[in-house]
Amino acid sequence: MYNVIFDMDGVIFDSERALLGCWLEVSEKYGLDKELVTKTYIKCIGTNHNQTTAIYKTAFGNVIDGNRLMTIWDESAALFRERYSDGNLPVKTGVTDILEYLNGNGISVGIASSTRKQTVERQIRNAGLYDYFVGIIGGDAVKVSKPNPEIYLLACHSFGFEPAVTFAIEDSFNGIRAASAAGMRPVMVPDIVPADAEMENLSEIVCKDLTAVMDYLKTQSVDRIHGECPCVEQRNRN
Repeated sequence: MYNVIFDMDGVIFDSERALLGCWLEVSEKYGLDKELVTKTYIKCIGTNHNQTTAIYKTAFGNVIDGNRLMTIWDESAALFRERYSDGNLPVKTGVTDILEYLNGNGISVGIASSTRKQTVERQIRNAGLYDYFVGIIGGDAVKVSKPNPEIYLLACHSFGFEPAVTFAIEDSFNGIRAASAAGMRPVMVPDIVPADAEMENLSEIVCKDLTAVMDYLKTQSVDRIHGECPCVEQRNRN
């Protein structure tokens, strides 16, 4: 029997797009270039708080001072909380269906997210999904988050999962890189950024949504690495 570990932002919740919208709205008020904000935000997808801060300081350090950047950061986060707290964060298509299928078939499921654990737990509870998961590992549990494999190796160890028979469901490039380096079975469900040649090579399969992921998982067993799934584009791992 296999196991499954989900990323959260961009996989379970449509939060990447929601947070980008908040960043763009606040950044415009301070005169930051919209295209640069978007490109910088995309670089941060899948990283933890410290890594994200460093990326933003590198991108905007010559444009605004550090205090002003942190003001933009805080205002963007506040706007996000105002709009999407208390269960208002949009859930991705197929989330409940795939979790019901996995739990109903005795397949253990966990979360490994670059977001802080306290935030992950709150958002998962607010969405009524908490009881589906055996555990949660947040980005604050590791020194270096994705694309470093540490978070996935820690999650597998904590949950009692063998990496080689554990699927990692990811939307980001950094997440797929981390899962692949951890020796897992990466499944990509692209969110903001479509899969490129590197992602197609590192991913066992690229799926259009979680419903397609569920269809693929229905074909799988521990000793069957590849199967056939309609409506998705399967990639053989090298």
